[in-house]
Amino acid sequence: MKAAVTAVLGPTNTGKTHLAVERMCAHSSGIMGFPLRLLAREVYDRVVKLKGADHVALVTGEEKIVPPNARWHLCTVESMPETDVAFVGLDEAQLGTDPERGHVFTDRLLRRRGREETMILGSEALRPMIRALVPDAEIIGRPRFSKLTYAGAKKISRLPKRSAIVAFSAEEVYAVAEMLRRLRGGAAVVMGALSPRTRNAQVAMFQAGEVDYLVATDAIGMGLNMDVAHVAFAGLHKFDGRRTRRLTVAEMAQIAGRAGRHQRDGTFGGVTEEGPGAFLPEEVFAIEEHRFPPIGNLYWRNGEPDFASIDALIASLERRPEPGVLLAAPQATDLAVLKRLADETWVRDRVRSPAMVKRLWAACGLPDFRKLGLDPHARFVSRVFTYLSEGRGVVPNQWFADEVARLDTISGDVETIAGRIAAIRSWAYIAQRPDWLADPAAGADRAKAIEERLSDGLHASLTQRFVDKRTTALIRQIGADASLLPVTIGPEGEVLVEDHPIGRLDGFRFTVDPAARAADRRLLLAAAEKRLVTERGRRGEALAAAEDAALTLVDGMIVWNGHGVAKLMPGRSLARPQLVLERDLDCLVKPQREAVQARLVRWFDAMLRRHVPALIALADMARDPQATPALRVVAGELEAAGGLAPRIALREAVDGLSPDERKRLRKAGVTIGALDLFDARLLKPGAARWRAALLGVRGPAPVLPREGASVLARGSPGAQVVSGFRPLGAQAVRLDLVERIARAAHDARQGRKPFAPDPALGISMGVEPATFERLMAELGFRSVRGSEAPTWIWQGRRTVRREARPAPPATGAFAALAGWSGHG
Repeated sequence: MKAAVTAVLGPTNTGKTHLAVERMCAHSSGIMGFPLRLLAREVYDRVVKLKGADHVALVTGEEKIVPPNARWHLCTVESMPETDVAFVGLDEAQLGTDPERGHVFTDRLLRRRGREETMILGSEALRPMIRALVPDAEIIGRPRFSKLTYAGAKKISRLPKRSAIVAFSAEEVYAVAEMLRRLRGGAAVVMGALSPRTRNAQVAMFQAGEVDYLVATDAIGMGLNMDVAHVAFAGLHKFDGRRTRRLTVAEMAQIAGRAGRHQRDGTFGGVTEEGPGAFLPEEVFAIEEHRFPPIGNLYWRNGEPDFASIDALIASLERRPEPGVLLAAPQATDLAVLKRLADETWVRDRVRSPAMVKRLWAACGLPDFRKLGLDPHARFVSRVFTYLSEGRGVVPNQWFADEVARLDTISGDVETIAGRIAAIRSWAYIAQRPDWLADPAAGADRAKAIEERLSDGLHASLTQRFVDKRTTALIRQIGADASLLPVTIGPEGEVLVEDHPIGRLDGFRFTVDPAARAADRRLLLAAAEKRLVTERGRRGEALAAAEDAALTLVDGMIVWNGHGVAKLMPGRSLARPQLVLERDLDCLVKPQREAVQARLVRWFDAMLRRHVPALIALADMARDPQATPALRVVAGELEAAGGLAPRIALREAVDGLSPDERKRLRKAGVTIGALDLFDARLLKPGAARWRAALLGVRGPAPVLPREGASVLARGSPGAQVVSGFRPLGAQAVRLDLVERIARAAHDARQGRKPFAPDPALGISMGVEPATFERLMAELGFRSVRGSEAPTWIWQGRRTVRREARPAPPATGAFAALAGWSGHG
């Protein structure tokens, strides 16, 4: 009879793996392939309890436990032996879509069969692939045992007990674990890079209730069973080896499905309500209802390569599948290393037989456990193959011993020990090859002993770094009633627990006193954090009801009681910036944050209307659909410049203004001067500070001149048009005073006849004669030589004639007078 092939498909927590293990144990022999070494080890331990250690084998790249009478094999997918057995099982078969390892899962799905029964386990999305590739398979759908519900976003500090927080990098895992240590007494840590021994020790700590939280990578999504009630996603993006991308809905569901166990319902959510880390409504619906897009293709690579020569091997591995649902797999690391070595002359000289081609391919299969990248890993493989292809064809004992001895130390931090475990895995892999060492059993024992010591050291380091048992005990002791330990806040913001100073509360920010981290005070921090919620809420209410006088603007920051509470960020225009609350206010509940935001927006809008009303009016004009293009250009450019701008830059637009539009600008407070456009009110100290603050949101804030100055030395702070002063010769004159002199000069002139302006006005302002002459020239007047007193002739008409050709830089300001007619 033809052996039965069954595909058991469904979401997480449907008992698929449990069913397959039971079916395997019902046969006389069997093999099951798993995606992770951790999962293979977990199932191995379960089967050993059922069948005894003498009959069960564990086969992974780095570890082999194969008793002589072994009949049931638990393996990683890559390590499944070609043994003839009654039962074959393949777990998480939907991983055939993985760019790096997917071709291995596809090969096992197509080629590995049990003598009596084959069982394929996977997601419901795999159904079309089963229909296309294994048409004779019986497909069984299994519903989830418990309900999975979206619980919304919760901050890490407010996650319920028995939660698993999932992050997608070691750095993020460590950061979250450190936060939980400080807030909740600690967390267990689970990552795919951990050895089974470390992982089991960490999980046992979580399962025993020594800690209430688990921080993990997405490794927990692959069937690792733990008593988790809620799964929180620290983010929804991961680096997949090629790029950073958003998780697919199926990947989200695989991880979220770890929540709940057997008949107990579970929940999932994020830690942020908005932004790229938040779930979309359609993603939530798909996860809750277990509805995912069907898989349309699987990756494939030739599972029976040609070892006749190196070129034949590469060609066979690069052979494309027949048209259909199979796609050629992207170039994996082993093939990339093979191509790199194939370019070496010495490699081709040594590889002249199918046996040596096969040996070379086996060396290229050495995984890059240390994540070194292609070039360093290829060099390591090259050295290994050098030894495998010369002399006795084995790795020298001395090199092996020296390298593993160098790793045999548990000193250093968590990252250092984890790096050593990754490195020892390479040597464990080498030791597990039957003909790569002169004494492979001794090498394997040596590598395993070091990995176990490093694993124990890593578990101790993780526990020491991320678990504070005294804080955990304190939290359980006080429970929901934090009043069991008195927390007081002094007049200067000092925070004390049982009269022990442990930090300061500045505004809404709690800063831990360095002395409070000592062992005898660390357990007090959690109690303080819990009680600070009430005080922060009280301060939030006070801020939402604050009087105008209690708020100030300092360097682009809104300050309340001496503490920054919000900052200005670029908005749709200069006069309409965004107001963003400081992150310290994230401690407030959402209604309080919204009330504070509304209060600060009202205050800020009122201050703008009081100090810089012209900028608001200009912003409205620039967006007025009834206004002409000329008015919108003038208003928009003038607003962007903060209400002060040289006229020459806006010459054409100003010339295009109608009398009514000029009147509208004057009504808003804008003076269209001979040389500049400005609002004289912006030159006053209070308004100048607000104007500078607005400009500082989009770029460097202008330097403010000294208060009360009418004339400044050229080059001194604030001696620029952007700060309200026009440079003229060795001095810089305030814009409104420049306009007053210009008006007086034009009032005094008599047509085109020479005239002598009264210099008293300029002298009273502190304008030097040379500066006055320079200003008159800028205004379009030419001095008449030979007269006893300085006399001037207006050159306005000649300036107009010069507009037909480019004017030299020194006379550029003359063009601004072409349309000058007094005050606008």
